Amino acid sequence: MNRREFLKAVAATSALFSAIFKASDASSATGEMQYRTLGRTGEKVSIVGLGGSHIGRPSVSGQESERIIRTAIENGINFMDNCWDYNGGESEIRMGRALRDGYRKKVFLMTKLDGHDAKTATAQLDQSLKRLQVEHVDLIQFHEVIRIDDAEKIFAPGGAFEAMLQARKAGKVRYIGFTGHKSPEIHLHMLDVAFRNNFTFDAVQMPLNVMDAHFDSFAKLVVPVLVSHKIGVLGMKPMADGIILRSGVVSAPECLRYAMSLPTSVVITGCDSMAILRQALDVARSFRPMTGSERTALLARTASVARSGKFEPYKTTHNFDGTWWNPQWLG
Repeated sequence: MNRREFLKAVAATSALFSAIFKASDASSATGEMQYRTLGRTGEKVSIVGLGGSHIGRPSVSGQESERIIRTAIENGINFMDNCWDYNGGESEIRMGRALRDGYRKKVFLMTKLDGHDAKTATAQLDQSLKRLQVEHVDLIQFHEVIRIDDAEKIFAPGGAFEAMLQARKAGKVRYIGFTGHKSPEIHLHMLDVAFRNNFTFDAVQMPLNVMDAHFDSFAKLVVPVLVSHKIGVLGMKPMADGIILRSGVVSAPECLRYAMSLPTSVVITGCDSMAILRQALDVARSFRPMTGSERTALLARTASVARSGKFEPYKTTHNFDGTWWNPQWLG
């Protein structure tokens, strides 16, 4: 690609994103935590959410993880992310401890499960509730929808979808969503299968970052569909666990601000230290949507390094696919 073609491609991408960015409904106030509406649920969630994986890592002590969680909540972060399989359950156990003493009522609590059949999904949900020390979660999500036939298995008779409808009826969950990081086409297929089953998800989670804009993009292909159906947009991997920062062309605050400038209900980011948490809080409090010129400059700066997918290995390898290495989790 010559320079003229490169600039033309960047301009086209920027024009497309101009329309997407306008769908954001972030508060215009700065200096304090900002909130957005989670799709058609009407729930108000902080524009930055606390990722569940990092707080359960062996490198972070249980005491420090509790400090991170409670400090986040005390500073206005009310979206808590987690998953049944994170760190062998330690992430949920630690979050459960941190949410005691009145902290649970201050948050919108989400966790995920891997099971595709009703029996496995129900068992995982019940185990998550026990670890989290709660009677219900606000949002349950089918985790790692990364294979094209995952949708058919989840929605099959006796599948996980039926189990979560029953769980919702029983008061164990309030809303239902799904996550994935592999391909926009798989997300679109999952949405289509749900629509054909007369169901619209409450939220959908996917990687949304500066590299995604140039390679097999969730922002270009999935986000417009979610916005049109008033489905909550959950952005994850704004820095891909630091991998994107290794490109050397973008900073952490830029990564967070870019993702927040999309019509995300919340941008979920991992915080394994107080310093990283403070960074996320600072960006959220001072947030202003990127201008057109800022966006164009950032996309031009990241285009050449993003095009191959090198800095999005969750799309191109199995390194991030927990259920690929542990198929027994699917049931």
